[in-house]
Amino acid sequence: MNANINRRTFVSNLTSGAVALSVAPAVLGKSQKGKSSSDKTVKIGIVGGRFGAQFYWHEHPHCKVTAVCDIRQDRLDHLKNTYHCDVGYKNFKDLIADKNVDAVGVFTPAPLHVYMGVEAMKAGKHVISAVPACSDEEEGVELLETVKKTGMIYMMAETSYYHREIISCRKWAAEKRFGQIFYSEAEYHHDGLIALMFEENGLPSWRHGFPPMHYPTHCTGMIVPVIGERLVEVTATGWGDDHEVLRTNLYKNPFWSETAMFKTSGGNSARVAVYWKVASGGTERSQFYGTEMSYYMPRPDGTPGIIAEREKGMLSRNQYREAKVKMAPFEQPDHYELLPKPLRHPSGHGGSHTFLTHEFVTAVLEKRQPTVDIYEALAYTIPGFYAHRSALEGGTTLKIPDFGRAA
Repeated sequence: MNANINRRTFVSNLTSGAVALSVAPAVLGKSQKGKSSSDKTVKIGIVGGRFGAQFYWHEHPHCKVTAVCDIRQDRLDHLKNTYHCDVGYKNFKDLIADKNVDAVGVFTPAPLHVYMGVEAMKAGKHVISAVPACSDEEEGVELLETVKKTGMIYMMAETSYYHREIISCRKWAAEKRFGQIFYSEAEYHHDGLIALMFEENGLPSWRHGFPPMHYPTHCTGMIVPVIGERLVEVTATGWGDDHEVLRTNLYKNPFWSETAMFKTSGGNSARVAVYWKVASGGTERSQFYGTEMSYYMPRPDGTPGIIAEREKGMLSRNQYREAKVKMAPFEQPDHYELLPKPLRHPSGHGGSHTFLTHEFVTAVLEKRQPTVDIYEALAYTIPGFYAHRSALEGGTTLKIPDFGRAA
């Protein structure tokens, strides 16, 4: 069964309500001021009572949660308690019909992201959606056309864009400290994900056999915004065993882990590794190799973030001359100065949740495109579909379409 059929299976359950969530981004934004220039308030409705409850809309000085939604009563109650909201719906269509809602946060299973995002924008609501943006390229086109047609603001809540380390890397890239970044790599290792592939009742969840490269954004969301280039070509391989999940999943996916080598629009290289069965320790990290400076994010073994910078002079090693490079641990700042005071605290996924909260709220208030707009969302998501196809075809080299950038 392909991703579209799987999506229809999920959507068919929406006639009576919203589907409960299975666990499943200048430096900050165009504003970069740590506060909004508006005294208005964004009234947001949150759909999905697991991941949707892990953000800080209720702490933002210019945002208020005015409605929440989940088909399960316990998760609906959790949303109400988290966001101090008395208005709860079990039917998603009731929430998007609520005139006291300006924007909708879609934090439901991946196959529902486009359906709910499109319906919300058609109803006149701005949208922030969990990753991935879409389940296949056709859905991505539908999402893009809806954003264009409705004029509503869309943002993908890619956490990697706002990892503290990636905020620093984007700043260094803007300052040209790297020189030319000619090679990048990122890896998302999530061993043990099989535990999330089944619901509490034992039935398969949407994650059951979900192709690793259909969930690439925790990697591409680091690489693409730092190098400022698009991923235009890919060759990939996959690995799997004879596990029952790989033999029975609706996606017909035979891989636990996939590795992709991308060519960028600047003619450079990028490696993305999404591994769901690996003895390495869970991690979301990247490395950038430049002509003047390189950076290595912290490793799961406790190795800190490292900066390598070219220095004047040469040294001898094994009777050969080579450039002198200084390598030193980097004391990572939290970048809290970019946030309003109530949000200056630790949050999930590398400290990203408070930044995502602030960026979406300010983008809506300032009526501008957010950092991870529809074009960035597609640039992070679509390459994964081609990588997975390449792996299925034994490592064929495939061209990746470029959906452009915001005007």
